[in-house]
Parts: sequence; structure tokens; C-alpha cells
Amino acid sequence: MNEVLGHSEDVSGWGISPVPPSHRTLSGFDLAILWGDLGVGLLVLVTGGFLVPGLGFGGAIAAIVIGSVIGVALLALAGAAGASHGVTTMVLFRPVLGIRGSWFPSALNALQLIGWTAVELWAMSLVADIVSREIFGFSARWLWLGVVTVLCTGLALWGPVDVARVWMKRFGAWVIGGIVIAVTVLAVTLDGIGDALRAPGDGSLAFGPALDLVIAMPISWLPLVADYTRFGRKARSAFFGTFWGYLVANIWLYGLGAMLVLGTGAVPSPAGIATAILAVVGGSIAGIMFLVALLVGETDEAFADIYSASISLKNVVPNVPLKYLIFGISGISVVLAAWLTMERYETFLFLIGSVFVPLFGILAADHFINRRGRIDADQLDVAGGSYWYTGGVRLAAVIPWVAGFLVYHWVLPTGPASWIDLVSNIAGEPLVFRFPWLSASIAAFAVAFVTALRPVHRLSSATPGSQEVAREVDR
Repeated sequence: MNEVLGHSEDVSGWGISPVPPSHRTLSGFDLAILWGDLGVGLLVLVTGGFLVPGLGFGGAIAAIVIGSVIGVALLALAGAAGASHGVTTMVLFRPVLGIRGSWFPSALNALQLIGWTAVELWAMSLVADIVSREIFGFSARWLWLGVVTVLCTGLALWGPVDVARVWMKRFGAWVIGGIVIAVTVLAVTLDGIGDALRAPGDGSLAFGPALDLVIAMPISWLPLVADYTRFGRKARSAFFGTFWGYLVANIWLYGLGAMLVLGTGAVPSPAGIATAILAVVGGSIAGIMFLVALLVGETDEAFADIYSASISLKNVVPNVPLKYLIFGISGISVVLAAWLTMERYETFLFLIGSVFVPLFGILAADHFINRRGRIDADQLDVAGGSYWYTGGVRLAAVIPWVAGFLVYHWVLPTGPASWIDLVSNIAGEPLVFRFPWLSASIAAFAVAFVTALRPVHRLSSATPGSQEVAREVDR
């Protein structure tokens, strides 16, 4: 691999270069532990709590199961593609969008992961502050924000293989799993929980947007899933390990968050969920220990965000050492963590879906259908080669992505008020008002997937002459 792709053996050992088969050591069970652990988090509980006021528990569970299966299946497919070729998610986009064309989703992914890191640090500092007030009697949120930032940055510098096989597999995943089981048992035995779970929703949230909220969580991991599954031994085990690990965790945590909000009357926010856990456990030292364990488990999510944001940027600036990118991402995120609110967090979830759901629609169509899963690894970094297209960008692939994005916002416009007003003025009333069952994520994915289905050049047999013809077709 030349300097375009970069061959830096820092942090993970391979930078963004394809991992050779001899170094793909993670089993399906290792990846199930990794993704099960990453699926367990405070913010998943919070998002589950968003669903129940509008849908009630029964409707929320239906949205959770359906949305999780859809979102996690896409997550696992992208993970399997990364495992097949030993490459990161953003490198997978080089054949789809062109070598330079992959820079755009890389930059967007880095931005969304900086946002996710800030959200994680913000949530962890709030909960840590609650713990410090309960135990020590003082508030020191800025101190805790600094502490959790240092911990998560350290994990990112350690690298995904060691974090998965040493920290998560041997300790972290089992501790957090035990805590989740204990909180679930206590929640289902709360006084009056049966009546709370049978109560209908108030209709403030339609089923389609609820699906989008559920799908948004696994979709948020889609741009980075192959950063970890590239170290998997086989594509098949990477698929099933990722699928079952994340699916069980996502359904469980969304459902538990809904149950905590209904059973305790908590507000769906990090502080509200923390208070709900204290109420469930009885406000004792055991409750404090539960929160501490949950905080320890939450560091894994922030580690993954920091590491993969850096990997995405390395696809654009391959010669910058990964450790410097990690430090930069952490620094920006800790500053943003002081700015967040729950309203911005919910809007952030919808915006993630509108950008990355159609992006992976074109990846699914182009990689799995058009190319039948084939990638010419020798061409991934060659200027003027098979994946150079027009100046390094495959312009034809951008159209399905934009079409899916526009359809998402036609169904459910989200973002700043000025953008929502603009979409409404052009497209009229959002479709979800007329069809409350309609999911913007499913509609956007379908449009991007279908419009991306078309003949593309054959990777393995391309000759210099045929490449020129192929580029003309792809334009």
C-alpha cells in the first residue's frame, strides 16, 4: 500500500491498511462480547425512555424489536464486509464513491463521532456528579468531565483488539451485564409496575418516528463497525457475532429504559435515568455502586467513538499519526460536552439517520449486489486506478445518497428550525403526518438502495482500456 492509503502501525497496529489474515484474531464470540458491551449504555436507556410517553410500553416494545432487527441487520452486514477484506468502514466506501469521494463520508462520520463522544462525556460527567454528591456531598462536574475524558482517551490509545479481548471479555462486559440483569429484576418487581406497563400512550409520538429513534442507535455505529470487525477471523462469524451481540443488548436496554421511565416516573435524561436506578435499588450504597459500574461500562462507547473518529479522519489525512488524531478528537469533544442538552441530543439522533441510512443503502446495493462482495485490494489506493473514476470521485453514486437523504426529510424533516421550515415550504406537510406508521429510515434506505442498483465495472478483470469505459459508465 502506498502513501494514499497509509500504512501506519500505530494504536491498532495497522492504521487504515488492510489487516492481513494472520492478524485477524477476533472470533465471533469476541465480537459478540464487543458489540453486546457497546450496545449497553446509559444513552440507550435514555432513548428507550423517549418512546413510552407517546406509545405506551406495548407500542414501544413493538418499535424496539422491529427497529432493532432492521438496524442491527444492516450493522452486521457492514461488519461482515469489513471482515471479508480486513478494511475499515470508510475504506469500504472507496470502491463505492471513489478514493477521494470517500473523504466526504469520512469527514461526516468524524463529525458525528465527535458529537457522540461529546454526548457520552456529557452524560458520564452528569452521572458521576450525582454519585459524588451522594457519597462525598459535593458537586464537581468539571472534575469528572476531565477524569472520564482521560479514561476514554486512554482506551482509544490502547486499541480495539486489546480493549475487546482484555478489558471487555475478561472484565468489563461481565460486570455491566450483571448490573443490567440486577436492575431489570428490581424494575419488574416495582410496586404498580404492571399497571404502568399496561397504560396506553398519549399519542405524542407516532410509530414511524419511534422506529427511526430505535434504528438510529445501531445506524450510528454503522460508519465504524468494520473498524473492529476487520480484525475478525471470518466474515460469517463477524456477521453473527455482531448481529446477536448488539441485537440482544439493544432490545434489552431500550426496553429497560422504557420500563424505568414508566415504573418510576423518571424524566428520560441521563440524570433522570440515574435517579430512576437509585429509586429502583432503594437509594442505598448498592444503588451508588450500580451507577459507578454503569459509568465504567459507558467508557467503552466513548472509546469506540474517539478511536473510529480518528480512523475516519485518517482516511483523509493518512500521514498524520493516529495518536495525534485521538488527542485532537478528545479535546474537541470535551469542549462540546459543556454545550449539550437533551433536546439537541434527540435532534442529533434523527440527523444521524438522515445522513447515514441512505449512505449505507448505496453501500449495500453496490457492494453486495452490484459487485457481489468483491473488492480489488490492490486498487484501493491507486491514483488513476479502478477506484479513481472522475478525479477520484464516482459522481453517479452521490445521486442515490442525496435522493435517500431528501426522502428521509420529506417523510420526517429534522434539524434546525430554519431547515425544517424550508423543507415544509417546498414539500408541504411531512408524510409522517398522513402516514404515522411510515419510517423515514426505511423509506430513505429503500430509495437509496434501489437507485444504486446498476451495472458497474468488474474489479478482478479490469484492464487499463476497460477501466476507461467503466469510468464513463459510472459517470
